[in-house]
Amino acid sequence: MSDLYRDQILDHYRNPRNHGTLEPHDASFEDTNPLCGDRVRIDLRFDGERIADIKFSGRGCAISQAATSMLTEMVKGQTIADVRELTKDDLLDELGIPISPARLKCALLGLKVLKASAYGYTGWPGDGGS
Repeated sequence: MSDLYRDQILDHYRNPRNHGTLEPHDASFEDTNPLCGDRVRIDLRFDGERIADIKFSGRGCAISQAATSMLTEMVKGQTIADVRELTKDDLLDELGIPISPARLKCALLGLKVLKASAYGYTGWPGDGGS
């Protein structure tokens, strides 16, 4: 593993970006990884179709928390359509380190929560506004 990527992950873990909660928020979702106890909550505020602000909170291993911090930086200012198109490979590429199968759920917990939070937003295209 490259020291550069390892240092970047440790920096995001120790100094998470966009950490906290949003009040008020337009969408929010929280989930856990029952295998290891990692927990992530993501709050979103939209300006039309664009993510105007994003915050996350939670606890867990360095991989889950750093990956979620990095994810918030990736999507802030992006559109809902961009979130819909985001894949696990996009996030894993951003992490830049090999993730073992046992740690994959840790690394992807934030992405799962982000997508669930965005799907919960009533402005999501194609949801019928419900």
